[in-house]
This record gives sequence, C-alpha cells and structure tokens, in this order.
Amino acid sequence: MTRSRTAARRAAAPAVATLLAAGALALPAQQAQAAGSVVKVTGSQGNWQLTVDGRPYQVKGLTWGPSVADADRYLPDLRSMGVNTIRTWGTDASSKPLFDSAAANGIKVIAGFWLQPGGGPGSGGCVNYLTDTTYKNQVLDEFPKWAATYKDNPGVLMWNVGNESVLGLQNCYSGDELERQRNAYTTLVNDITRKIHAVDPNHPVTSTDAWTGAWPYYKRNAPDLDLYAVNAYNAVCDVRANWQQGGYTKPYIVTETGPAGEWEVPDDANGVPKEPTAQAKAEGYTRAWNCVTGHQGVALGATMFHYGTEYDFGGIWFNLLPAGQKRLSYYAVKKAYGADTSRDNTPPVVPELALDADPSKVPAGRQVTVSAKATDPDGDPVSYEVLVNSNYVDQSKQLNSLPATDLGGGRLRFTAPDRPGVWKLYVKATDGKGNVGVETRSIRVVAPPVNGTDVALGKPATASSYQPSGGDCPCPAANAVDGKADTRWASDWSDPQWIRVDLGSRTSFTHVQLVWETSYAKAYTVQTSDDGQNWQTVRSVSDGNGGVDDLDVSGTGRYVRVNGTARGTGWGYSLYHFGVYR
Repeated sequence: MTRSRTAARRAAAPAVATLLAAGALALPAQQAQAAGSVVKVTGSQGNWQLTVDGRPYQVKGLTWGPSVADADRYLPDLRSMGVNTIRTWGTDASSKPLFDSAAANGIKVIAGFWLQPGGGPGSGGCVNYLTDTTYKNQVLDEFPKWAATYKDNPGVLMWNVGNESVLGLQNCYSGDELERQRNAYTTLVNDITRKIHAVDPNHPVTSTDAWTGAWPYYKRNAPDLDLYAVNAYNAVCDVRANWQQGGYTKPYIVTETGPAGEWEVPDDANGVPKEPTAQAKAEGYTRAWNCVTGHQGVALGATMFHYGTEYDFGGIWFNLLPAGQKRLSYYAVKKAYGADTSRDNTPPVVPELALDADPSKVPAGRQVTVSAKATDPDGDPVSYEVLVNSNYVDQSKQLNSLPATDLGGGRLRFTAPDRPGVWKLYVKATDGKGNVGVETRSIRVVAPPVNGTDVALGKPATASSYQPSGGDCPCPAANAVDGKADTRWASDWSDPQWIRVDLGSRTSFTHVQLVWETSYAKAYTVQTSDDGQNWQTVRSVSDGNGGVDDLDVSGTGRYVRVNGTARGTGWGYSLYHFGVYR
C-alpha cells in the first residue's frame, strides 16, 4: 500500500526518533502542575467504554497538523467543532506547550511515540527488530521516560506506541523474515507498553497500524495493550466485521480516517488516481464517523484525518483547512461531532472541472479554458484561482498558481504547463469569509503538434553517452527518435554531451522540437553536418528551462546534432523527443 498524505503528518516523528537515538534530546525536569486525569478502559467483552475521571468519554478527534507554536491559535477552533481529542505521532521535549494548551481548551491528546519504519523506509528507515538491541534499548528507555514526564499533565489522554510499522515492515523484509520481524516488533511494543504502565498506570496504551491485518500480531505478542488502533479510510466500515471475525477481546479506536485515499481510488483516464470531489470527501467523513459509532461498545471513537493547514498535493486531498481556509469537510466533521452548524457561513461548491481541450492531450504552453462556475450557499461573491501540481511528473507536492483570465461565468483561461506529463489542475473558489471550495482533475500535457514531417523519426541516432541501467533505463539515443512519449535518451552526468541523428541523406529542415525530461539543457547548440565530423551551428540557446523547446531554424545536412554545454540540473541531459521537421 502506498500512501500520499500531507508531508507534515509525520515530519516531526522521524526527526525525534533520530535525536533520541543520538541522545540529543534532554528530558525536562519534573515540574509541579495540575494532576493528570485518570483514564481507563472499562467494561467487558463487547460492552467497553473509555472513562476519564470516572465519566464516559467518546473520542471525537482530529489528527493534529499545525506547529506547537500555533496551538493557542487553533485549539479553540477545534473545540468549537466539538473536538475533544487530537492525535500526534511523536512526543518529546517540545510537547509540553501542546499538552498545556490542549488542557486549557478542554481537549486531550493521544500522544504518539514513533517507531521505525512507520509507513515505510522513507518514514524513518528499516530496523532489525531481532538483532538491533541498541535501538530497542533506546526506545525502551526513552518512551517510558517521556510518559513519566507528562503523566500528570491534564492534556494527556493515552499513549500510542508506533504507527503503521507492521505494514511498513513489508518495505524492509519479505517471506519468513518479514513474519519474524513483525513478531519481534509487536513483542517490543508490548515490552514498551509494560514499562509505560509501570510508570503511568492512569493512561491506556495502544498501538496504531495501517490495517486490521496487524491485529493478529498484537493479539499474539502484545497482550498488555489496553486497546487496539487502526488507520482506515475507505475501508473503515470493514473494521467492525474484521474485529468480529478475528475473535478479538479488546476494544479499538480509529486513529486516522476520512475520505478514500490516493491508494484506494480508481485511476482516471490519464492513468492517475481520481481524486474525490469536495462533496464526496465531506461525505467520506460523515460515513466514517457513522461506521465508528455504529460499533457500539467496541469502537471507542476516532481521530479523523486531518486538521492541517498545508496547501499542497496532500493538503488538498485531506486537510480540513488548507492555508487556514475552511472546506466542506471541515463542516462535515463539525456536524458529525454534534457542534452547531446552523449559523455557519459555508464554502462555495465548485462543479467538476470541464476543459475546452481534450484533457488527455493538452498542448504544452498553449492557452486552455476551464469551466468551474461555483455556487455559494450564502450568496457570497466568489473569486477564483487556477493552480497546478507536478506530483505525477516529478513527485513535487507543491501547488503553483497560474496567471488566469476570468472570462466570466466561472470560465478561466490559463496557459498550460510547458513540461509534458500528467499534471493536476486545481480551481480554488473563495468567498471572502474564510471558506474555500477546491476541485481538481488531471490533464496530460503533450508536446504541441508541429506542421510538417519529422524526418528524424526512426532514423539511426547516436550519443556521446547513455545510461545503460537504473529506473526506466537503458536510455539509448534511439529512444529520442522512436516517436514514443514515454521513452528517453539520458546521458552521463557531465558536460558536454551530445545526441545526433543520421537523416540518411542531405536534408533541409525548418523546425526542431525538443521535449526534455527533468534533466534538461540550460545551454546547447543545434548543429548540422554532411560528414558527421565537421559541424555548423544553426541555433544557440543559453537560457533553456526544460519542458518543450520549439525552435524555428533553417538548416541543411545529413546529420543534425544537439550539443549540450551546460546542464540545467545536477543530473545529465535527457530527451523524450528529438524531432527534425521539414
């Protein structure tokens, strides 16, 4: 399973783990403060409840995204939504202000402890849970110390050891070794749980994973957990049946849930995950909460994903308030948690985006019109913005605003990106009242059509070097003249480098089209030759920026060469297409 959520979701946790391993985080001295709550899992099989100081407590939560420094700014808003709990992924010396602010606002924290690898190696690296005694001893020592440090803080609800590592270990191991590692990991979770219980008997301990397939390991190896926890999005309504079929004897909470994630939706016509509409996302939160509360006496609540402000690829998919602006999903969660929404001013609703061009072949650098006439439930005037994201081109999560001409009636004219590939297009509609509606779709940007015949197509091509392996390579010179949009020539990572095509005989041409991969030429020349030895420059470029270069140039020769003299990146030169037209 591959997850693409907002980057801030776990940004602090791996860093905390690294600092702990290095012994760089000093534990604060115990300070006198208000007594912490006594939190218990009470009841019997199928009739459990969570209690705080003897009173029933249903977790109505959200995962926490803002910085600790912004706690006082955002926690009152969370409280106004009916939220009583937030969840974090890491606990360290910086956590106290968050716990204090949460308590001041009547909110409690499910405080996480990060264990590698999390959702995968990128979330902290692989650990050998059978042999790495240094790492195991480090977390066995540090986590209970943090629990002892904060056990009397009234902001603490429970401790959560690890996140998605039973699943994530599949990115480190396979076969029988994977099974051994999963058993060793969950055994360590139990050892940590016992040590936390010894220093803090008044707060439950749980452990989160990405699917209920982890629960048999916890059932077998972690009997001291007070309850289970799972992250489940579109599959959240299956958790109840999985719990029943597994014969489990502990209740659970859902620690992440919401609309269908990128890994759960079908691909669209451009071959990338089809992001749900804003309305479908809002309905996803409502559905998730109904499924959690429907498992009475077993599901003790949820922290839905995500109270975050990041305005990027993952933020538009999941965040309730990207850039601090409230979405339909924000109000859906507020309503689910029983807060009053009757007097709220709510966001504009943007319809599915329609283009005046075929979304499967939008010419690079050409003007396109998108229709996205929003309706505002409160009659507020709406302003628009067009943005794009290149996640499926170069894995960038950033959203970039494009200049757009408002043609009226929700019609917006913009210039398509210059780099070929599948892009995400977004239209943002704001109402001036702190609300936003955002809709998105994919567009496949292609090289613009060129009048004339490509005389280089399928002709012999050679280069100064090429990459024989790695990624999508081998990437020989012939790939640049094969007429395929997804094959490329890639050179060594040095200057200069060249690629040439043999047209077979002396040929005149009037246009050259170059379609660059991420590794483009900042400076290069287009040259001709009759013998492949003596070259004449017919065009020089010193300000290349990648994407598509359409060059009107007159030349004659049997050979045509692109001679790169300065790379635009630290990599080599790479061309999807080297076209010579007459």
